[in-house]
Amino acid sequence: MFIEAPELSSHSEIRHAFFTRKGGVSEGLYASLNGGLGSGDDPARVRENRRRMTAQLALPPENLVSLYQIHSAEALVVEAPFAERPRADAMATRVPGLALGILTADCGPILFADPVNRVVGAAHAGWKGALTGVIEATLSAMEGLGAERTGIVAVLGPTIGPQAYEVGPEFRERFEAADPENTRYFAASPERESHSLFDLPAYIVARLGRAGIGEVANLGLCTYADPDRFFSYRRTTHRSEADYGRLVSAIAVTP
Repeated sequence: MFIEAPELSSHSEIRHAFFTRKGGVSEGLYASLNGGLGSGDDPARVRENRRRMTAQLALPPENLVSLYQIHSAEALVVEAPFAERPRADAMATRVPGLALGILTADCGPILFADPVNRVVGAAHAGWKGALTGVIEATLSAMEGLGAERTGIVAVLGPTIGPQAYEVGPEFRERFEAADPENTRYFAASPERESHSLFDLPAYIVARLGRAGIGEVANLGLCTYADPDRFFSYRRTTHRSEADYGRLVSAIAVTP
């Protein structure tokens, strides 16, 4: 049902989980642990799935907060559950028992924690958010709550891998215009001339490393390549399916 990162689970001050698609009640394209409030799934099933997630974290259902994600670099400080999901792609909190939930289906879910100062963060890092600074915005929000950058642990969860992420020339040009060194994250596509394979996990890990935090880890799991455990937007697109479920990655300060 979920995956834990030892870099986070070793700290009793933190609870977290990278939930898979297993262990829920949804059916069909959404089978079975779909956490996507914005998906076409039965809302009652999604609520039950999210209740099961919070139960795993030993928290009440209303304590799982998530965003209306827009592929931005916007990070919010969260002090209580939302009445309505704000538009942003990252969160930070120091409120015990408040679970920050990021939804993904190929993009990179990053969970952050400063166990000593008891501050956590979560970011949705697709290519656009990663390129425009969502990682750095999350760290700034955490520092505003008292976190120390050198004490922060960050873990990248299940993300589309480079062998499944083919992009066009304009995509590559945008990254290389931002920094010529970004060429290292691209390889020639074996399928289509002028296209490339993009290593999003490596790019995210490198940005985390350059940010000067204490520890960076990558679960090294590809969403596209593992349909039994993970939802994937790109796999759904290739199969011409009508919709797809969303994975939830969540982190909280232990009450």
